[in-house]
Order: sequence, then structure tokens, then C-alpha cells
Amino acid sequence: MNAQRTRARDGLRKYRHVINIGLQNTLVYRINFLFRSVFGLIPLAATIYLWRAVYASRESADEIAGYSFAAMVSYYLLVTIVDMLTAVNEDDWQIAADIREGNINQFLLKPIDYLSYRLCLFLAGRLVYTLVALVPVGLFILVQRRYFAWPTDAATFGWFVLATFMTGLLQFFMSYTMALLAFWVLEVSTFIFILFAFEYIAGGHLFPLDILPPALAQILTYTPFPYQLFFPVSIYLGRTTGLALWQGLLVQAFWVAAFYVLARVVWHRGIRKYTAVGG
Repeated sequence: MNAQRTRARDGLRKYRHVINIGLQNTLVYRINFLFRSVFGLIPLAATIYLWRAVYASRESADEIAGYSFAAMVSYYLLVTIVDMLTAVNEDDWQIAADIREGNINQFLLKPIDYLSYRLCLFLAGRLVYTLVALVPVGLFILVQRRYFAWPTDAATFGWFVLATFMTGLLQFFMSYTMALLAFWVLEVSTFIFILFAFEYIAGGHLFPLDILPPALAQILTYTPFPYQLFFPVSIYLGRTTGLALWQGLLVQAFWVAAFYVLARVVWHRGIRKYTAVGG
């Protein structure tokens, strides 16, 4: 029992050190993060003005698929917040580069798990990026505060936090698995861009998924993409409640577990391929 506790403490200390290194390395890019977050608000503002024009052109209804203009603006503001907290920016490119350049050799010889190592770096990067982006994003939300919706109760906010946490894990495991294709192909950029395109359209970045035809929206709920963004936002806005909320959380947890297992399987198969090629 004491030996197990010692190993657990050593493991926690080891990955805490990785997080500290990740924080120090990521802080170097804080100005880049600031500019990225500022310029990322330009398409958000354009989207809001576009929807303003759409609502202004409608004479017979004040809502579109149950969204008032204020609710629609709130949706995109929340999309920005969730994306700020969970998006994978360059982790997949770095993982592919580690494989391509042979940097993973050190992890094959040391008692450190590469997936856990990359997850710690991802968390550190998200923390720094969020702290930097809070200033411009917070100012933008302040300007749009009359449209920003607050959660109806503490329970709704709690489920939103849980779903957002699983969204971050799902984003990471999917990108990690995609980057591991570097074991078999020289350039993974095409696969990464294809995945990003599906995430952007079917994840709810472009528009709320529940404005789609009901049959298509229902089909999407069985794919992982809505749980990368749309699902936590819909919880926050109170559009996913009751049985739909529980079902959504279960499906999201399933996809997180599925991609975690897939990441482990692809890594072990890739390592066999990698060692065979590298001798």
C-alpha cells in the first residue's frame, strides 16, 4: 500500500512538473495569444452583424428556430468562450512533428506516458491562452452585455461546466489520434484540415445545429462533433434539459472514452511500426 502511494505521489509530482514546464513555455507566446484572440473577434462581430441583418429582414417572426436575436448573439458569445477554453490549437502539429523528427524516442526510454505528457501540455496551454484572451473577450462581452444570457440556475451552470470539461477532453483525444497518423504518413495536414472542417460545420461553430432539419440534427447527435462545442452551449442556454441532457452527457462521455481507447490503440500500433522502421 505504501509503495503504491509512493508511486502515485511520484506520478503526480512528475506530471505537475510537466504542467509547470508547459506554463513557462507557453507564456513566451502570450503576446501571440493576445493578438490571436483579438483578431478572432473580427469574424464574431461580422457574424453578429450578419444575423442582425437576417432578423431585420424578417417581418412576420421575431425568432428563428426558437432563437430570438438576443439568444442568437448569446449563442455565439458562448461559442467563443467554450472555444477559448477547449480548442486544440497547435498540439496536433507538435505531436506529428515529434513523431516525424524522432523526438518521441526519449519517451520510449523514460517512465513517462506520452499521452499524459501531451495532455498536461494541452491543459497548460489552454490555461495561459484563457487568461490572456479573457481581456479582449471579456471587453467584447461587456459591449454586448445586453444580449448575453446568464444561466437560469446553479445546476444548469454545473452541467455546463461538466460538459465543457468533457468537450476539452474530446477535442484533445480526437486531435491526438489524428496526429498519430504521422506514424504511417509523412504529412498529416490534410487529415487535420478535414477533421477541422467537420468540427467547424457539424460542431456548431458556424450556426446552432438545432436550426437544421430535425432529422439531420438528430443524426448528428450520434456523432462526436456536436459534443465538441454545440452541446455545452445548448445546456447553458437551457435548450437541452431533462432526459435530453442525461442522454447527451452519456453520449458525450461515450465518445470521450471511445477516443481515449482509440488513441491508446493507435499509439501502440504506431510504436510497433515506428520501432520496426527505425530499427
